[in-house]
Amino acid sequence: MTDLGETRPGSIAQNALVLPARPEAIRLSAEDTAVVVIDMQNAYASPGGYLDLAGFDISGAEKVITQTIKVLDTARRAGMPVIFFQNGWDDQYVEAGGPGSPNWHKSNAIKTMRERPELKGKLLARGGWDYELVEALKPKPGDITLHKTRYSGFFNSQLDSVLRSRGIRHIVFVGIATNVCVESTLRDAFFLEYFGVMLEDATHQAGPEFLQQATVFNIEKFFGWVSTVADFCGAFDQQP
Repeated sequence: MTDLGETRPGSIAQNALVLPARPEAIRLSAEDTAVVVIDMQNAYASPGGYLDLAGFDISGAEKVITQTIKVLDTARRAGMPVIFFQNGWDDQYVEAGGPGSPNWHKSNAIKTMRERPELKGKLLARGGWDYELVEALKPKPGDITLHKTRYSGFFNSQLDSVLRSRGIRHIVFVGIATNVCVESTLRDAFFLEYFGVMLEDATHQAGPEFLQQATVFNIEKFFGWVSTVADFCGAFDQQP
C-alpha cells in the first residue's frame, strides 16, 4: 500500500515533521528550515512610527509581536536559523531611488515625506528609531539581521546565499505587511525553488481585512502554504 505521506511536499530529511497547513500538510525538518521575520520595526508596529504617522491602522501589530515571540522561541530551541529583515534606506534616501525609480512613486513612506517635509530623514532611515526592530523582538546571539531596500527580502540582499550556505530549502514567514513585503518575499522564494510557509496569525496588513484574505488565497493557491503559530510550535516543540 502506498504511504500517502510520501506524496506530501517538503523535506526529504529522515527526521522531517509533518506541519499541518493549507492546501495540504507539508514536511519540514529543523535542519533545512529557517524562520524569516519581515520588517518588525518601529516604523510598522509602533505608535509614532511611519505607518501610524501615515494614517494606517497598526492595531493588529501587537498580536503579531506576541505570536512571533512564540515562533522564535520554538525555532531557536529546534536549532533553526532566525533571520530578521529591516526595511529602509540610507539617511539621504539614495537607496530609495529618485523619480526614475518606481519605488520613488509607490513607496508610501517616500510619498509621506514629500507631503510632510518635516518628516524627511525620520522615516525608515538607517540609524533612526523608525528603522529599528521593536524592542520585544531584538535579535539574540546567533540570529541573523539583513537589510533590504525594496519590498522583497531577496532583492539585492544576501538572503539567498545565507539560506543556501546553510542548506535551507524551507522558509517560515512571519511579519509585516502581509500583502506587501511578506507576500513579495514569499513569491520570490517560490521562484528560487524554496518552499514557503506563511503563519497567518503571525502576520499583519495595515488595511482592510480583505487584503490579508487575498494574500492567504494567493499563497495557498499559487505560491506556498499557510499554517498557524499553534501548529508550527506544536510540531517542533514535540520533536525528540
